[in-house]
Amino acid sequence: MSRLTLPLAKILKWPIRFLVKTKLLPENPVESLSINTKQPVVYVLKTESSTDLQVVAALSEMMGLPSPFEPLYVDGEQLPRFIALQRARVFGSSKDLTSDAIQAGLRLLSLHQKKSTIDVQLVPITICWGRDPGHESARIRDLISNTETPSMFRKILSVFLSGRDNLVRVSRPVSIRYMANEHGVDQTTAHKLIRVARIHFQRQRLSATGPRLPNRAQMFTSLMASPGLRKAIDDEARTKKISLVEAKQNARKLMHEIAADYSNVLIKMSDNFLSWLWNKLYNGLEVTNGQAVRELSDQGYEIVYLPCHRSHMDYLLLSYAIYHQGMVPPHIAAGINLNFWPVGSIFRKGGAFFMRRSFKGNKLYSSVFREYLSLLFNRGYSVKFFTEGGRSRTGRLLPPKTGMLAMTVQTALRGCERPIALVPVYLGYEHVMEVSTYTTELKGNTKKKESVGSVFKAIRNLRDYGHGYVNFGEPILLGQFLTSHVPDWRNSVSQEEGPKPQWLTPTVNKLADEVMVRINSAAALNSVSLAGMCLLNADKYAMTRQELEVQMDFYVALQREAPYSAEKVILKMTGKEMVDHLVQLNKVKSHTDTFGEIISLEQKDAILMTYYRNNILHLYILPSLVASILISHEVLDKQSLIKKIKMFYPLIKNELFLRELDIEAYVEAILQALETQGAVNIEGESVKALGHETAGFFQLQLLERLSNDTLQRFAIVLRLLEKQDSMSRSELEKKSQQAAQRLSELNGINSPEFFDKKVLASFIAALREEGLVTLDDSSSLETTSEVKALGQEITFLLRSEVIQSIHSLT
Repeated sequence: MSRLTLPLAKILKWPIRFLVKTKLLPENPVESLSINTKQPVVYVLKTESSTDLQVVAALSEMMGLPSPFEPLYVDGEQLPRFIALQRARVFGSSKDLTSDAIQAGLRLLSLHQKKSTIDVQLVPITICWGRDPGHESARIRDLISNTETPSMFRKILSVFLSGRDNLVRVSRPVSIRYMANEHGVDQTTAHKLIRVARIHFQRQRLSATGPRLPNRAQMFTSLMASPGLRKAIDDEARTKKISLVEAKQNARKLMHEIAADYSNVLIKMSDNFLSWLWNKLYNGLEVTNGQAVRELSDQGYEIVYLPCHRSHMDYLLLSYAIYHQGMVPPHIAAGINLNFWPVGSIFRKGGAFFMRRSFKGNKLYSSVFREYLSLLFNRGYSVKFFTEGGRSRTGRLLPPKTGMLAMTVQTALRGCERPIALVPVYLGYEHVMEVSTYTTELKGNTKKKESVGSVFKAIRNLRDYGHGYVNFGEPILLGQFLTSHVPDWRNSVSQEEGPKPQWLTPTVNKLADEVMVRINSAAALNSVSLAGMCLLNADKYAMTRQELEVQMDFYVALQREAPYSAEKVILKMTGKEMVDHLVQLNKVKSHTDTFGEIISLEQKDAILMTYYRNNILHLYILPSLVASILISHEVLDKQSLIKKIKMFYPLIKNELFLRELDIEAYVEAILQALETQGAVNIEGESVKALGHETAGFFQLQLLERLSNDTLQRFAIVLRLLEKQDSMSRSELEKKSQQAAQRLSELNGINSPEFFDKKVLASFIAALREEGLVTLDDSSSLETTSEVKALGQEITFLLRSEVIQSIHSLT
């Protein structure tokens, strides 16, 4: 340790605290990382630096941990409170100076050998002065502001230039006791500790800043040299009968059309703008489970973010959230429709790379895009794309598009240097800016093309949109997924581009479905979605304020006591707070008469509210079916109830991207929650709904109505199958859609997805997968005896007037 380090650090205390603004991740390291405050702590830093130590001192005071300036006494021996892997360079020198880190590690290990009760925690702390990754081609600015192993002069510059953009990441503590017991106390273990720490800091830095930025022209030259693209260029010249020079020019034009032009300067400017924008748009952004993604990055994984697609705002919101989780914003696969002046060039510098809606018929384009994506992965850039392809117009997840996922898997097959982790992301809003246009598009109006005018219109309408939610779901480790489905997939790994293995398409389809399931498992409850579930099922879309508050509390309690998944986010607001919030957002109408306050929806708002309800419908579909069955039977034993739920579950599983569940355990949890909330009565193995005059029955009835639309759609399809002797799948889809559209008009069903052909097709596909219908030699659908039994079961759950309407239509 340098003799000047500690004295200088203490002198710098007040200048550093005045000049430096630090973002700490995680926000509460002691709790999040399970740091034991009763055991000794030693901080591990990459570089011995007075300014870094002063930053750690300020943060340790805030965290309730000892200062790095305090001496550490272990078994009567005084030790320094920190270990630095290297000393700062002398100004003008290019050599790193060795530190006493290995000797310090060996001393700690030796002390643990002497006394078994000692357990010192090594707490790695990464300090990033600014988030600039630098460029592959050296520049003056890189030389001056280099923060990897800076001299005192460089560090002073870093403090002045980047002090307000100081990122500190605290990592999980490493137990010296564990290291001593598992690996011994010799110099080899000390070397291993330091080597692991060096790799850790390198990965932390890469995660926070990303790799050095390439020279764009050199990157294109590198792409042109790849064997796969050379072959595609040769094919282009041959098939189009043009010269090789022209074919290469075509390839370069496509590179310019596709490739991002990432700019750290723009990212920093965007951060300031977006911080203002989110404060203007939302009164809260909640980000959940970011620590799990940071740890994946620390382990060396290539991160691929796979969010659901609600709004154009998704592009900005997720990148902003990732940046504020201490990670570099990803490169984003954006639709070519967003590449219009002036935002196209701005998006490109923000990391967007553009893709056409279809690659068909253009082998050169497909090859250029695939090679570019492979280059991003191999250079260590995180990537983000939307598996749904486009924005959901109904609030439900759309069937996944598999093209980008297939290319991701193919990149792994070409021997990507780093393992790939797919991170599903749930994005939720209390207001989606485009929601009104979605409704008109579902009615058949043409989708408006994005333009400068639409951007200014959106900016002009900025207002308080409530809360936004970013919830990182359970990651999918691609290698593990492939091994579980295709044990010998590594035999297909090759640097050369060859024919697609036969297992690729079915495996990618399974992977895409699993991504959607995990997005839905990470759903976030919010006041608007919950209000939609309540008011849309109430008579005339109106409830007393007290009824609404109680029902919203009821729904939150259901998820708390019978959770659909561990990843979903529970709302912390009470029913009263939620209703106050809704009125403030102008999402509902409130008026008071002599009996009290009434909360309601206008007809136009009811249609829009279905969008938000659909965001979380999957969380409540099985509780709703349980309620529907219980209301339809005076009393029912648990096993009969479970049997009926098992009959319905496979048919709704694909439509709503539900996860695999232990049905018996989940139904039992739902029943216990319903009894706790006073909605059912359980006596031994028998369950029954409470009397019609009780408040509990009213709550159960509103819950039951959530599944009505789904059951009516099922009834339409099953009735058509029962009455038609011979019908093709496309014919069944068409007739089902026509009947559903008619029924929605007759019964005032406001859900736009009620007669959505894709939703109906999903149910018909589920019937085939479950073996309830088959195809004969003429490709007509044939039903089994079980279809009639299923139809009767569903009919029993529907109101008589609905059944009559379906029968008359079919």
